[in-house]
Amino acid sequence: MLDALSPVRRSAGAAILARVAGPDAAATRARIHHTPGPRWFEETSPVRRVHGDASMFVGGLRALLLQSLHPLAMAGVAAHSGYRGDPWGRLQRTSTFIATTTFGTADDAQRAVDAVRAVHHRVRGTTPDGRPYAAGDPHLLRWVHVAETESFLVAHQLFGADPLDRARCDEYVARAGDVGRRLGVEDVPLSWVELEAAIAAYRPELAVTPAALDAARFLLVEPPLPAVVRPVYAGLAAAARASLPPWAREGLPPVRLVPPAQAGPAGAVVTRAIRWALPAP
Repeated sequence: MLDALSPVRRSAGAAILARVAGPDAAATRARIHHTPGPRWFEETSPVRRVHGDASMFVGGLRALLLQSLHPLAMAGVAAHSGYRGDPWGRLQRTSTFIATTTFGTADDAQRAVDAVRAVHHRVRGTTPDGRPYAAGDPHLLRWVHVAETESFLVAHQLFGADPLDRARCDEYVARAGDVGRRLGVEDVPLSWVELEAAIAAYRPELAVTPAALDAARFLLVEPPLPAVVRPVYAGLAAAARASLPPWAREGLPPVRLVPPAQAGPAGAVVTRAIRWALPAP
């Protein structure tokens, strides 16, 4: 039976990798994981454990939904990221950055950080209500960092194959801050408690703006996917939405194909399927 399923597994894994890492996914993966040299994170690091798990598919969507609630951050995404015109390209660039800084050589990881900082330097503008923003603003960088760190960790604790104990959760937060600092984040949280406090401190600045609602509809209601795979994606999207705190998901549209009560089970089933399909690097 296992042999009979092998072609299905290989085909599914290749399709997933092509979506998240691009048409040269196999070569990119091999270069990141197998190029010799020192790494920023040792093999036993909780950063590797979290970022290497299929729960990142839920965590990534959750991070985008949460980050979009900051009007200045969302204005920069809407004006400069091209997420609607090239959503898969943006996903592939983001996933490659995370993979490179987590698993790649220290030299490659630093080059990836330098490239992102150069992009941040160019991204600036004004919101529809007249407020200026700059992607390199340490305050906005910190919001993006804490929203991403919390989202990846929450998703891992809910859907990961091997959730972390509390001490390792704190270690994950602290070590994820190493990359944040290199990107220009100041005052990075060093524990789960500090991370939750940082999220809470941003709440007065957050809102479901028209741009945030447009992004949420794009992610939750009308993803650019063939109809045949939308039910699978819906499981991930519903799990991401449900894993947000109530204040963060208020006003966000529901996922049509998954009832709210089934979001958790659907997310668990889909992440297990992705974990089964993806080959080891």
